[in-house]
Amino acid sequence: MLDLALIKQDPKAMQDALAKKGCIVDFTELLEWDKQKREYLGIVEGLKAKKNKQSSLIPQYKKEGKDTASIFAEMKQLGEEIAQLDTKVSDLTNKIQDFMIKLPNRPDDDLLPGGKENNRYIREFGKKPEFDFQPKSHIELAHDLGLIDYERGVKLAGNGSWIYRGLGARLEWALLNFFVDQHILDGYEFVLLPHMLNYACGLGSGQFPKFEDEVYWVDQKSKDSRFMLPTAETALVNMFSNEVIDAAQLPMKFAGYTPCYRREAGSYRSEERGMIRGHQFNKVEMVQYTTKENSDQAFEELVAKAERILQKLGLHYKVSKLAAGDCSASMCRTYDVEIWIPSLGIYKEVSSASNARDYQARRNNTKYRDPKTGKTEYVHTLNASGLATSRVFPALLEQYQNADGSVTIPEVLRPYMGGLTKITKEAKDKYRF
Repeated sequence: MLDLALIKQDPKAMQDALAKKGCIVDFTELLEWDKQKREYLGIVEGLKAKKNKQSSLIPQYKKEGKDTASIFAEMKQLGEEIAQLDTKVSDLTNKIQDFMIKLPNRPDDDLLPGGKENNRYIREFGKKPEFDFQPKSHIELAHDLGLIDYERGVKLAGNGSWIYRGLGARLEWALLNFFVDQHILDGYEFVLLPHMLNYACGLGSGQFPKFEDEVYWVDQKSKDSRFMLPTAETALVNMFSNEVIDAAQLPMKFAGYTPCYRREAGSYRSEERGMIRGHQFNKVEMVQYTTKENSDQAFEELVAKAERILQKLGLHYKVSKLAAGDCSASMCRTYDVEIWIPSLGIYKEVSSASNARDYQARRNNTKYRDPKTGKTEYVHTLNASGLATSRVFPALLEQYQNADGSVTIPEVLRPYMGGLTKITKEAKDKYRF
């Protein structure tokens, strides 16, 4: 949630900033509600002081034998006026809250306005693989090598579903274990999270109310219902909601593995065949809690970590700095790490590294106490995929394929694959469970 004080300080600057995200907003009503609320609060404070003064006279009146009926009558009237004003304050507070909760985060000043058309590649690793044979798509490779069963996945759960089988399941598990081990080595705490979350998690992460229809609800959608998490970030950034964290614990770094459940409504484009877009996929997510001073440094660390994993896998990728309008509603800035899928001739995002600054912390009330001032401050939260396998897996198959239809296993994954160096048609039957 945005800081109301910043809006009041310069509403035009905030309007211009949000317009870069395509959010056209008028703060006139909001500022009027805030003004009325502050006026009512001032009146209430005066009435309460008057009521307290009248109350202090009662012992004196009784001691002097005076009738206290007039005092009680006035106190009753004051109480009724206070109650009426409290109701008005509560109504205005709810209006302000409803208005603020729907606003996206303010993008960082250095971001270009607009959407995908203004995203900019800022660096790349490696080169596009070149083949002296007719390369296959990941769908063909997965089928020929018995790695993925698309047909039976659809039978079990409908379009956008698949089954990892045999060496395919082992390769998926190898990737996930490799990701987790890398994060643990870098000092991240590994966590396994609930897959069903309450409404407050969606609200606190900034995904609700705007994206309520993009998740799977366990019960009928309501503020008392649970939903299937779309990403581990939704849980991780709410772990310390309504808490004050000891500053000595910051930064806190977490890596959580979960399947991710997404409705992904709408038609599938031709480049989203196979595993590229699905209703359930595996992902290891990184989240950091830090201070304002260390926020930018934490962001660069997360981007570098996502890149380093792909570098160790030896996969060609590019890093894209997103324009303001292509960043999600909760984020100030985002870099996408995009992997090359040869058969599609395009790059697909495998990690989004984002900085929410204090936006999520304001929504879920997560603070730390500044040891210098003694005051509580909102933490900054950041996240990055580290990584999502549903696109790493296809890219790995295609970039490491050989002329004989086999796929070379990247060296860093071989310890997780029992020392296997290649996935071949012969190994297909030997290693099937």
